[in-house]
Amino acid sequence: MHEHVTDPYVKKAQQDSYRSRAAYKLLEIDKRERLLRPGMTVVDLGAAPGSWCQVAVQKMKQQGRVLAIDLLPMAPMPGVDSLEGDFTEPAALAWLEGKLQTGRVDLVLSDMAPNISGVMLRDQARHYELCELALDFAVNWLKPDGAFLVKVFQGVGFEDFRAQMRQSFEKVLIRKPDASRDRSTEVYLLGRNPIGSA
Repeated sequence: MHEHVTDPYVKKAQQDSYRSRAAYKLLEIDKRERLLRPGMTVVDLGAAPGSWCQVAVQKMKQQGRVLAIDLLPMAPMPGVDSLEGDFTEPAALAWLEGKLQTGRVDLVLSDMAPNISGVMLRDQARHYELCELALDFAVNWLKPDGAFLVKVFQGVGFEDFRAQMRQSFEKVLIRKPDASRDRSTEVYLLGRNPIGSA
């Protein structure tokens, strides 16, 4: 609790009116990779409380679409279409597909993490199950020049998932933004240009 309260990014998020400190992770990655541009269609998986959506709407200058989904409720936000639901369930996927119709996606974001049980191996396995589902969605829906940014944790399952990403994208990069806590094994994998996307 003390770490959270004294965290400079938590204080900065409050000053800048972001919903969480996670905003700065996406801002930093976007500054380097130029992921967000006006007119894009962005899907944010595991979006609550919505700071990545805030960044997306801002960077796209409110020109484009943001579709967001999370198990947890998310306060409404201008420029964002959101659903409180389980991304792993058919109904949530049907909602996303209905919103997209036949349109393709420019960017899929996934900052998802499972509810922590405290059993590290089980939590890690569950996390990579979510990552694989997000990857599957991204590969099926991204435009040929689209990108997929996903939070992962180094350790068991990391290399296997990175190998899956390499099979799915022409380029796969690892990014560890400054806003990620030093002691955390959290990094982000960025896949660009899905292989076989037409």
